Amino acid sequence: MTIELKEKPPLGRVVVITSGKGGVGKTTSAAAISAGLAKQGFRTVVIDFDVGLRNLDMTMGCERRVVFDFINVIQGDARLKQALIRDKRLDNLFILPTSQTRDKNALTKEGVAKVLDDLKQEFDYIVCDSPAGIEHGAQMAMFFADEAVVVTNPEVSSVRDSDRILGLLSSQTKRAESADAEPVKAQVLLTRHDPARVQSGEMMTVEDVLEILAVPLLGVIPESPAILRASNIGTPVVLDEPSVARRAYEDAVRRLTGTEVEMRIEGERRPRLLQRLFGRAS
Repeated sequence: MTIELKEKPPLGRVVVITSGKGGVGKTTSAAAISAGLAKQGFRTVVIDFDVGLRNLDMTMGCERRVVFDFINVIQGDARLKQALIRDKRLDNLFILPTSQTRDKNALTKEGVAKVLDDLKQEFDYIVCDSPAGIEHGAQMAMFFADEAVVVTNPEVSSVRDSDRILGLLSSQTKRAESADAEPVKAQVLLTRHDPARVQSGEMMTVEDVLEILAVPLLGVIPESPAILRASNIGTPVVLDEPSVARRAYEDAVRRLTGTEVEMRIEGERRPRLLQRLFGRAS
């Protein structure tokens, strides 16, 4: 189940899916984005950086197929090809799970760099599912990123923590350390958007979030039972039955690959806002 590619990136792009706050849908988004990229025909691998709290394999529905993991590869106990798990639904999608028992300090900068360099030779996109916050695993996930998707909810605490993550992306990454490199391309993915709660003032508007974070909007994912259902059955939502959440993630993936897609935001239809968002999404 793939779509013919129009154009591939010149070398594997490292995209970190990160957040300042837990529980915002980061792993769900990493699964959906990686599966969405594979659906478009890109050879894609998604890596779990959350050492000790492994969840990506369950979200992808491959937890019973884990033999070796990311840490085994870094420490030389297994070859990369032994640890990679091919998705049963998409031939060009692979999962690199992490360890449930090791310490996060097992992620060394040299070891992560070697794995990513090897993956860049084989894959179009390397999606890194980062732990929430700013601890060691999160720093390792973002350090080598070419692009970043900052996942946030329309709530003040979540947005504030996301602003902190954006500061780290602009100052503590390999690209930030190089005077000749372009900065990490950061975009925000707004999840759990509920138009009724926005209208009642319980949630921030999309416009308010963008004014605080001041980065382009990748997409707005509505609150939807389809997301919980997909997670519970171990299927990325873009591979599950049709839903508004699936469509929102598919649109976000197309924007990530450079396609101009109109931003559809249920419940916020002010012309000035839509015009502004459409301009940001290019």
